[in-house]
Amino acid sequence: MAQQHTTSLRLRLRYRFDHLVSGGTTALIGWLALACLAVVVPASMVLVWSDRAAPATLSGRLTAVWVSVGQTLKIGGAVGSPLYVLASVSLALVALLFVSTLVSLITTGINRRIMSLRLGHSTVLETRHTVVLGWSDQVFPVIGELVAAHANQRRSAIAVLAPQDKVWMEDEISTRVRDHGRTRIICRNGSTTDPTELCRVSPRTAKAVLVLPPTGDTGDAHVVKTLLALDAAVPGSGEGEAVVVAAVRDSRNHMTARLAAGPTGHVLCVDDIVARLLVQTARQPGLSLVYSELLDFEGDEFYPVAAEGLTGRPFGEALLSFATSSAVGLLHSDGSVTLNPDPGAVIGPADRIIVISQDDDTAVRADVASHVEEAAIVTAGPRIAQAERLLLLGWNRRAPLVIEQLDQYVSPGTTLDVVALGEYAATRGAPVVTATRSRLDVSFHDGDITDPLTLAKLDVPSYDSVIVIGETEPAASACGSASDAHAVALAPVTDPQARADDRTLVALLHLRALGDAAQRELALTTEMSDDGNRLLAPARGGADFIVSGRLISLLMTQISESPYLAEVFEELFKAEGHEFHLKPAADYVRAGHEVSFATAVESARRRRECAVGYRLRARSATGPDYGVRINPDKRQRVRFSEQDWLIVLAES
Repeated sequence: MAQQHTTSLRLRLRYRFDHLVSGGTTALIGWLALACLAVVVPASMVLVWSDRAAPATLSGRLTAVWVSVGQTLKIGGAVGSPLYVLASVSLALVALLFVSTLVSLITTGINRRIMSLRLGHSTVLETRHTVVLGWSDQVFPVIGELVAAHANQRRSAIAVLAPQDKVWMEDEISTRVRDHGRTRIICRNGSTTDPTELCRVSPRTAKAVLVLPPTGDTGDAHVVKTLLALDAAVPGSGEGEAVVVAAVRDSRNHMTARLAAGPTGHVLCVDDIVARLLVQTARQPGLSLVYSELLDFEGDEFYPVAAEGLTGRPFGEALLSFATSSAVGLLHSDGSVTLNPDPGAVIGPADRIIVISQDDDTAVRADVASHVEEAAIVTAGPRIAQAERLLLLGWNRRAPLVIEQLDQYVSPGTTLDVVALGEYAATRGAPVVTATRSRLDVSFHDGDITDPLTLAKLDVPSYDSVIVIGETEPAASACGSASDAHAVALAPVTDPQARADDRTLVALLHLRALGDAAQRELALTTEMSDDGNRLLAPARGGADFIVSGRLISLLMTQISESPYLAEVFEELFKAEGHEFHLKPAADYVRAGHEVSFATAVESARRRRECAVGYRLRARSATGPDYGVRINPDKRQRVRFSEQDWLIVLAES
């Protein structure tokens, strides 16, 4: 027995309507005409018959109905001979068709233009703007820092080009970067490797172009192709050309990207920079806080200022010539940089002084030499470097670079224990173990860094420093340990970087428990990919975190605004040359006595160092600065204890 349909009247009418619409344009016009007549004619008859002034005769009333119908349907409603009425209706229909077509064309054109704008295919007509090419999590800190850098500018613009929906990009940026200030953010859709689509953001008239590395193993290849497309879109070079700043993840692709960027481009290597900072910070706890302060635009940054009144004078005089800024080097006329020059080096007529200051207009000359207190200056001998016991937890592509950098910094006899999954130690660690090293003794141990039993056997509190890096290789997910299964259950993600951060968070939980049990504060330096995960990290306040994504974003924005900083950071991050150190304040000034910071600067000058700040032990666990004070007023008086540190720029 056939089942009867029990559909509602509304559904049956909708089905009939859909069937009529599917019949095509001609059928639709016919049915619409019949529907209009079915409504208009009876309504017109009601109006005429209910009108007291209507004609008395039937023919007169029908004529009145015709006039009403014609006026309602815009076909005139003329009265006269049949030929006259037919001609009148024909002209009215032609006029109606013409107007309707014209309105349709105008509407279609406007809609097409609106859709084009929403798709982000129009060209940006800006000058001296900043172009950001590519889309990743780094785009948000980059835009945030650029907005902060342009806060004192009346008009600025940032143009973003990525193969994403324009409206979606704008919504994401508005959500993650809430305060745009006076900076306009313009998004365009397009491939960054297509020279034609690159022109949508006008790189030729931009002041800076930032090429972000996409997420994934093929990200570096995409950066190289983008740099080549940029060269094709803006051929040639010359004065006034935009500053190009790019970043690649793998150090093996660094040289290729530099060739693609050309002689004037700046390419940062994420692996190399992160490895160097991990090593520097592991040996000097608190150094990551110093770099965080110097790299973002909300605090103190590097600025070049004119050497007015100091030309021909020794650089040592410049150290005490600024009350609220700290001189750290010289920018020469050829664009080269000298960090921490000899105090007797003469400042040339074309040289500019590189200072750490709140802003470019706060570096005001003010001689503070009179605030130096000779009686408070301490002459301490150099401390004898001692061998250390270091622990490296985890293994990834950057681990060999970390070991290589450690060998350049540590004292002879220093030992490094590496704990990683067995497959890592066998296949990844062997080449490093056999490499030639002069100071560092490396040994590998098979273990899962997320397993509390593995960490308990290591006696972690006995190590001088602990470095935790994320395990991003596929082997990490192949491990079948129970603790690794717990990490998966916490966050069943497939992104390797997110997976690495998850394992790092689990390891930090166990390390904190070990530190609490031993009643000792562990010297931890941790690598993470996502700054959001750093906020979740179970670590003490002021702990050292090297967040690779945010770090590279800050460096790129700093260099895009001041290209000379590429050379500054290159020297700061390498083992040779000059870098920031946290040294005992008691080696410079009398501990327990209130002294001016100018006294500490003078004491450091006599050691051929530039003092730029300090860190107080008593506030090392209290935010937001965790005891770090960069660029204090040199007239300010401070009481240092035996456990406090002076932040100095000195030779390694």
